[in-house]
Amino acid sequence: MRALSETVWTSPQLSPESLAGLAAAGIGRVINNRPDQEEPGQPSAADMEAAALAAGLDYLWIPISGMPSPAQAEAVGAALEDGKPTVLFCRSGMRSSAAWAMAEAARGADADAVRAAAAAAGYDLSRLPL
Repeated sequence: MRALSETVWTSPQLSPESLAGLAAAGIGRVINNRPDQEEPGQPSAADMEAAALAAGLDYLWIPISGMPSPAQAEAVGAALEDGKPTVLFCRSGMRSSAAWAMAEAARGADADAVRAAAAAAGYDLSRLPL
């Protein structure tokens, strides 16, 4: 996992088996940003949801293909408003970090600070319009 803030992390694809460990580490929510069947062998959103709920985690599926839309970023931002420790994931973590950055910018965060936080986590959002 890579930290974007004190309560938000991003990750490449998680496995259903890894979710109990996230809950044990204090994570309270998982947001899945992968569309189903994006690549062979990927766990389905339904399988991830069942594993998350079994582990005691809140679960949201906000599938993103390509650049996050304003509505997708808004949905991510709305979920994060309560400050619950959350891991967002997609194939590499890039779409998840972009959705987080767009949500932060929409709430008035400084675009340079958001890009710097993403860069510190290993994501280059320099071309993302914030």
